[in-house]
Amino acid sequence: MADSGHLTEYRALEVRSILNNSTSKRGLPFRKSINPYRGCEFACRYCYARYTHEFMELRDPELFEKRIFVKQNAAWLLRQELRKLRPNEEIAMGTATDPYQPVERRALVTRSLLEVMSECRGLNLGIVTKSTLIRRDVDLLKKFAERNRLVIHITITTPDTKLARILEPRAPRPDLRFQTVRALRRAGLRTGILCCPIMPGITDTPAALDAMAKRAKEANASFFAANPLFLKPCSKGTFLSFVREHFPALEGSYEKRYAEEAFVSKAYQRRIADLVAAVVRKYGLGRRRGGMAMAREAYAAPVTESQQQFLWPEMAKPTERVQPDAVKQRFSA
Repeated sequence: MADSGHLTEYRALEVRSILNNSTSKRGLPFRKSINPYRGCEFACRYCYARYTHEFMELRDPELFEKRIFVKQNAAWLLRQELRKLRPNEEIAMGTATDPYQPVERRALVTRSLLEVMSECRGLNLGIVTKSTLIRRDVDLLKKFAERNRLVIHITITTPDTKLARILEPRAPRPDLRFQTVRALRRAGLRTGILCCPIMPGITDTPAALDAMAKRAKEANASFFAANPLFLKPCSKGTFLSFVREHFPALEGSYEKRYAEEAFVSKAYQRRIADLVAAVVRKYGLGRRRGGMAMAREAYAAPVTESQQQFLWPEMAKPTERVQPDAVKQRFSA
């Protein structure tokens, strides 16, 4: 079916596994990842995960945000797979799709997964989201945190509502995300802010990072982190179109900077790291410690097609079946 407001189509997706093995040449801090959906409605111009639709022969980048696949039997699959995990296994949720994007209000896949994990002991779970909807699940998050380790990452790219609206068209406003951080902290949950990605010439000034860190402190964030933009081929065209339309003076700079590589220079990376470290010290913000620092890899680790089969193994399976009909009756309501 299609969402008449944004022409979003939802399809049921049968998968063999919900808990994916994750590998990287740079060494991911987690071995397992969960993405309850494939595709993401937030339509972030910089999204590095658009290429995941290409493994389903959906090569139009816009289909990543307009055709959303809802993984079926996710809770049942997770229950079976958790039995095979080693103690203190680290799991990242939301590495390629936001687990709390709008469809979750009706599909409830993420909540069903939390219900399963809240019955466990000794897991390490990191969640990355831009959505205020995560507040709905505070009851399960608190229950999970009683016997497991939980770190929540709220991505806030900019506090500028106008910029956020054109950069992340369907994501909640920045002020609402700051409120979400504050609410989760009041609930006793470890919650920090990811100011990702840092965009050269747009959000990378000392003043911009200082303003973000100040807001993070006001929201009582557990930590504050930021990493530079990287542009995979699947997202490069979409992002450069955004720059061309809204920041035309920067188009040449971006074309040059990302002409050969998806990543910014080492010198630029060090500059951003130094600026972030400075504002973290200034406002007495914490740092992400130990595991669950998945954001660095999410924005910095190149993934080859062969590695993709390990990150999202169901994509490579010829027996995967996509059901074009409405996922469940509640989607037609």
